[in-house]
Amino acid sequence: MTTSILITGCSSGIGYYCAAELNKLGYNVIASCRQQRDVERLNSQGIHCIQLDLRCSESIDRGLKQALVLANGQLDVLFNNAAYGQPGALEDLSTEALRAQFETNFFGWHQLTRAVIPLMLQQGHGKIIQNSSVLGLVAMKYRGAYNASKFAIEGYTDTLRLELANTPIKIALIEPGPIESHFRQNAKSQFEQHIDINHSRHHDAYQQTLHRLGTTTPNNKFTLGPDAVFKQVLAIINSKRPKARYYVTQPTYIFGFLRRILPTKWLDKLLIKSN
Repeated sequence: MTTSILITGCSSGIGYYCAAELNKLGYNVIASCRQQRDVERLNSQGIHCIQLDLRCSESIDRGLKQALVLANGQLDVLFNNAAYGQPGALEDLSTEALRAQFETNFFGWHQLTRAVIPLMLQQGHGKIIQNSSVLGLVAMKYRGAYNASKFAIEGYTDTLRLELANTPIKIALIEPGPIESHFRQNAKSQFEQHIDINHSRHHDAYQQTLHRLGTTTPNNKFTLGPDAVFKQVLAIINSKRPKARYYVTQPTYIFGFLRRILPTKWLDKLLIKSN
């Protein structure tokens, strides 16, 4: 039977690339997007796609039911990928904006994962892949909401791995650094929507943030294409015993190492210099 894979957040970037490439390889891919126009675009390209909005409980339940129909009742892999970044200093961020960040980046993942686990237990196998971030390992300024959501995913997934250790379900984290995508454009929109730049003590620093988010070309020499993440996704799918963590991009390796060896004060000095 063809392996069935549900991937969230497939309108662009990592999700779209992985869905398209796995589809080419003959996997039964069920992509999901929040916007109906993106669902129609992927379907027109020959990729099974459903509408699923992680901010909406009813949409998650409805989307999973549709996915199971397309998967003939058996879901072999869930790739939790959909997420966005809410920039801004934590002191400038409303509780509503932080809550919205967690609805998409954490609570939606939990609802979907919780619904999939009984199905995988019943069928006797399954893999859950969580797309975290280097910002789930270390924190950076003006990314507090995103940092917090990814730190939460790290702790959540570590716990899930322990609780499912005696089951046939395998859990793996992917931790990318900078990847080419629409992430910056989406983050800029959220920044402008929720942060009052003119009345913040971080006004000057925010000009740098706006410049960084407004560039259309990668502003980090370590930025890789989404194929770098796809390679790890494929490795997890093909592995009988996936590793707990898969690093992607040089910054993840560097900061993963530095977090282990440096005192907090020393690591803070490095991170404070980053924008």
